Amino acid sequence: MSRMSRRTLLRSMAAGGAAVSVPGLLTACSSGSGDGDVSNSGKKLAPWPAHRPATGPKPDLAPTEEGVQAGYTSYPSDLAKSVSRTPGDGSTVRVMTVSFGTPPKPASANRFWAAVEKALGVKIEYTIISQADYQKKMATVMAGDADALPDIINMFSGFTLPREAQFVQRRAQDLTPYLSGDAIADYPNLANIPTHAWRDMGRIGGRIFGIPLERPLPGSTLWVNQDMFAEAGMKEGWTAEDFTAVARRGTRGKTYMLGAAAQSGFGNGYHSAAHNAPQSWAVTGNGTFLPAAADERYKASIAFRAQLRENGSYHPDATSISQIDLTTLYYNGTVGSMQDGFGAYLPKYRESKGKMSPAAALPYSVGGEPGGIVAARRSFGYTVLKQAEKERVELLLRILDYLAAPFGSVEWELTHYGVEGVHFTRAEDGSPEYTKLGEVENNTNLPLKYLAEGPQVLFVPGMPDAVRALHTWQRKVVPHAVRNASFGLQSATHNAQGATLQTLLDDTATGIIAGRLPLSEWDATVKKWRSRGGDRMAEEYAKDYAANT
Repeated sequence: MSRMSRRTLLRSMAAGGAAVSVPGLLTACSSGSGDGDVSNSGKKLAPWPAHRPATGPKPDLAPTEEGVQAGYTSYPSDLAKSVSRTPGDGSTVRVMTVSFGTPPKPASANRFWAAVEKALGVKIEYTIISQADYQKKMATVMAGDADALPDIINMFSGFTLPREAQFVQRRAQDLTPYLSGDAIADYPNLANIPTHAWRDMGRIGGRIFGIPLERPLPGSTLWVNQDMFAEAGMKEGWTAEDFTAVARRGTRGKTYMLGAAAQSGFGNGYHSAAHNAPQSWAVTGNGTFLPAAADERYKASIAFRAQLRENGSYHPDATSISQIDLTTLYYNGTVGSMQDGFGAYLPKYRESKGKMSPAAALPYSVGGEPGGIVAARRSFGYTVLKQAEKERVELLLRILDYLAAPFGSVEWELTHYGVEGVHFTRAEDGSPEYTKLGEVENNTNLPLKYLAEGPQVLFVPGMPDAVRALHTWQRKVVPHAVRNASFGLQSATHNAQGATLQTLLDDTATGIIAGRLPLSEWDATVKKWRSRGGDRMAEEYAKDYAANT
């Protein structure tokens, strides 16, 4: 239910909340992808890859089994090598990923690109798709000739792509023989990817077809201007009533305590989780799937946001402003808060330095119950390979193994910061700092990180106090994370109709909060949603869940 705005994703670069769904696209791919059985029910399930944690620098702040990340208050002084040899053979590798940055300089004039090619031992032909064009391009790719597929494709999780699983099952390389169980030991950095990322990516027809991009547990987060909220009375252990009072007290003139971007549902993720509403789907002890839309707590969160909008706490452009423009308003103090993915902490701290103090808000309680946070999908998309001979598949996996190097390694530094003295220099504490060239030649504009990446850690260059604050926040909220029970599962109805059905719910919720529709309209919409496919999704998810447990 917490569909993330595509504009939110533009800034966050992190998995948070459920996927954006845009109807009416990719329907043409059905003829190219087939409509085979992608469920895991009745199939022999491939074992998950055996997790083999990498050895690396000891974190300053320890991770927890529940999902609190390892924190580093300083950059490691001695970098390890995680790859023993150049993975490539001099051949050309065609790759395609989504991008959230500006287009990179061409390879012939891009020293970052050249350095990565040299390290990988291949020539990279890179098709980089802007997030705004991703669905249209994927429609063409999925419906096209199998021989024309790139060697490596990033399947971005920010959208629901109709019949995506069927396309992957039919056209992508089955990676089960290479990665399942102990087979992954040939690729140590891929073996370092935790099992939770593979589970949330999921199997297709019982097989493993992709490599997940691991992400932290916290998802959609309310980022507040700490000074503004503290001055208005924010306190630890606040209630929904306290939140309302703080938002109203701090809103005056042309300053609004609550900002929201178009398609974010007025901060749906943060508020629905604070009400402890399910995030899209909950599962009972007997395996029954229950939709968030039919949960009274979710309805109550809609009513709560409608109250906040009616009392003037939201910026008046909350249904139309872009996430980029909202971020500008956040930095200049026009709005005191905004919802974004947790992974947006790095730009939040870096770009607000000297302007304001960002902070991740603790959830408020409702009716005496501690509020929850959104548990993100632990896989921010996944990478698939074009079907090929064994030798070629192994080469491509070696390349992805290099790109999945862990924090604290030579390979991680190259793929994240480039070449020392060219793309970055070192601050007094040893942390990398981009040069002017590094600000335009980097892995945002050349998004290697969306092909493969090691497990993420908490690290803000030169800002150890920020790392400590984020780690403390995670320790408080992670035990109350609300997970979407459908993560990693297959539903044929969702694959085909999920985009259209999600839009039905989202449009109604936004209409109610904006004051265009009465709250009573929600129940009628949920009834329509259930009859048009919601109940079928619940049955299919329950069946797949039973097969996976």
